[in-house]
Amino acid sequence: MCRPVFLLAVVLFTHVGVNEMLVSQEWVRGVSQELARQRKNSVSNVEYELYFDLKKKGPIQGSVKLTFELKANTSPLVVDFNAPEESVIRTLSNSRIVEPLISQGHIVVAARDLQKGKNTVEIEFVAGDQSLNRNENFLYTLLVPDRASTVFPCFDQPDIKGKFKLSLSLPEGWVASANGARVKVENNRWVFKQTRPISTYLFAFAAGEFQSITREINGRKVTMWHRESDEEKVKRNVDDIFRIHAFSLEWLEEYTAIDYPFDKFDFVLIPSFQYGGMEHIGNIFYNANSLFLDKTATQNQKLNRASLIAHETAHMWFGNLVTMKWFNDVWLKEVFANFMAAKIVNPSFPEINHKLGFMLKHHPSAYGEDRTRGTYPIQQKLENLRDAGTLYGRIIYMKAPIVMRQLETIIGPQALRDGLREYLTKFSYDNAVWDDLISILDKKTEVDLNGWSESWVKEPGTPEIQTRLDGAKLAIEQKRKTAGQKYWAQQIDIKVVSQGKTVKEVRTLIDGESTSIDLPELSRDYDFYLTNGSELGYGYFRLDKKSKSYLLEHVHEVDDDVTRGAAWMALYESMVRGETRPEQYMATLVRGLKNESETLNRQNLLSQLSVVYWKFLSANARAKVAAQVESVLWNGVKSSLKDDARSAYFKSLVGVVTEKNSVEQLFEIWKEQSEVFGLPLSENDLMTLAYELAIRMPDRSAEILDTQLERIQNEDRKKRFRFVMPALSADPTVRHGFFERLNQAQNRRPERWVLEGLQYLHHPLRAAESEKYIFPSLELLEEIQLTGDIFFPKRWLVATLGGHRSKSAADVVTRFLGERPEYPYRLKNKILQAADLLLKVADRESVHGGRTNE
Repeated sequence: MCRPVFLLAVVLFTHVGVNEMLVSQEWVRGVSQELARQRKNSVSNVEYELYFDLKKKGPIQGSVKLTFELKANTSPLVVDFNAPEESVIRTLSNSRIVEPLISQGHIVVAARDLQKGKNTVEIEFVAGDQSLNRNENFLYTLLVPDRASTVFPCFDQPDIKGKFKLSLSLPEGWVASANGARVKVENNRWVFKQTRPISTYLFAFAAGEFQSITREINGRKVTMWHRESDEEKVKRNVDDIFRIHAFSLEWLEEYTAIDYPFDKFDFVLIPSFQYGGMEHIGNIFYNANSLFLDKTATQNQKLNRASLIAHETAHMWFGNLVTMKWFNDVWLKEVFANFMAAKIVNPSFPEINHKLGFMLKHHPSAYGEDRTRGTYPIQQKLENLRDAGTLYGRIIYMKAPIVMRQLETIIGPQALRDGLREYLTKFSYDNAVWDDLISILDKKTEVDLNGWSESWVKEPGTPEIQTRLDGAKLAIEQKRKTAGQKYWAQQIDIKVVSQGKTVKEVRTLIDGESTSIDLPELSRDYDFYLTNGSELGYGYFRLDKKSKSYLLEHVHEVDDDVTRGAAWMALYESMVRGETRPEQYMATLVRGLKNESETLNRQNLLSQLSVVYWKFLSANARAKVAAQVESVLWNGVKSSLKDDARSAYFKSLVGVVTEKNSVEQLFEIWKEQSEVFGLPLSENDLMTLAYELAIRMPDRSAEILDTQLERIQNEDRKKRFRFVMPALSADPTVRHGFFERLNQAQNRRPERWVLEGLQYLHHPLRAAESEKYIFPSLELLEEIQLTGDIFFPKRWLVATLGGHRSKSAADVVTRFLGERPEYPYRLKNKILQAADLLLKVADRESVHGGRTNE
């Protein structure tokens, strides 16, 4: 917590002695709510004219002409520029050179140098490097949530939108993409058209050695920029990439009744991009691997690509056209992007069970964060934008869409659509808050949406529900309350199954401590029942003893895909919470993988397999089942299934293999670069195989890694592999050197490379040797939060802790937090989230000796 300060920007001064008073004030870094409110009330009609002289190396100089309307010149103007003080070269206010105060990431122009009405402030500067993401052959900005001010001076808050006009001087051979359309190119200077009003975090440009492909979508020319050197891979994917974008745009225009609201729609595919995608207006950035899929891409990967494209396209309306006022409502744009994406992709994948897809995409991930001691509400408090990056997580990306589906169920699809149309129209090119939308929707239903919102959106936690059977009546009891001592109200689908088939399905609203349902089917013989048998409900629905016993032996026999998927989730949660033995659940998983025919369920089981195998099973328990697990996976690879399904089995095998014969067989496949029983392997597949073999064959690791490096054709992938190699070395001193270099912020880029290296440094097979890096990794977290991008702190923790299961590793985490009672609570929450399974396993084995509370 920051101690209270008096922000100069909210105090009015006379013109006498202003600069002296500026120096005497205490300042706080970042944009506080007080500063944001003051600026919003005084500044309007903002325009930026930006210029950058881009270079491959060395400082990048720039200039900004900031034009705006000022209600009054009775107080100083605060411009955000979070770069070293010497980065400000010269400042002019209304054409006169001035000497502003530069302090704590702000440029403060005195009131006497301003005027009521229109003002122009011009600043020459050296751009900050933190968010420029510079590589040898390209660079790109990534400015969410408050990083625009690390690159150029601006009003870095989402509710002060501005029109941006950009020009770039580029190195020879470089090209560029920006928010606005290219107007002209002269002597390597690219000039782009002024944008409509946008928030600073949505400003973006990418420049470098990119190739381009232009197609026409709905009468609009759209360009895809990329760096992929594999022409066959580009050709194989490009039609689908443009088709999904086109369909997403058409669908959103129809759903919202608003034409695409901006002048340009391009996208850039960037190697090792930090996120799956980022919704810059007219200039979406994607991780190249998320869109350029391999030949053996699974159906789930194709669905994820379509969902990603639909998600970023939906942001053009939800987030870009209407933007949150403050980043505590960042979830609002994300929930609608995810919610709309789920609706959009359905028509493009008619062969996929989309109820199942929605459930498996959202529920397991949301539970993984919401069941921890580090959980948090969907809408969080935010005192200063410098902490906005810590708000992001699975609660807003995965839980919020489930909550939104509940909302749609409560008020009806048409009422929700009509309310969203009204919301988008009313707040176009402006800002809004969640309560603005609830106010609109509340008029369309008799349900108390404010009360519903309070429990689901503004309070943390997961409902915990168990049942009690009394003859033909099923009592559904909530065992937890919200922090506000309320119960969650939600619609659920109850399913009763006999002889593998659903004999009863009923949708009911549960509200309050107990809800009673008449279910005569339960008074007769039944196999099992699920209180949450679909994608609709959310929480921990504890299985009754009879149902759990049956499902552990026969879940693979359930005929309905969604019911079976819900049963698998219920069993997994039972194991995670210590109510089912991991060894017992592993046996159930193995049976399931022998019989599962549904693609999405199969992929979910493979994901669970890896977690149960490495995290929940002891070394002795793994040794007992290793041969059986690998046999099932090899059989999946050799099967007559489609290549995408066989590829999923192969990737899972590579991740868990320990048996000597399997390791040697994989080595021969890697050595010969051969197909695997007719299954082709991509360059990425062979790189991953080399990583895994280097750990399992330490005596040959140098040979494997050096050979693989020479084989790689794509230069971006070659650089990535070279970066990760030291983390895989058989020599502990080399691995130590890899970790030591990460102490310097400049060595923690690209972040995806760092995370890949950390994951292998802490591989379960090397966990004992890497445990010594846990504490220093935790010590770096606060710095990483300041210097890294929004998802990096949590991913850093997951990569660090993911391979560990020992009590001693858990004790390191507990000791770190115990010694720091005043540690920033949001970062503490992220540690508790990432360490959740580690802490659960260690606690279970120390208290119960590995036994459960069955």
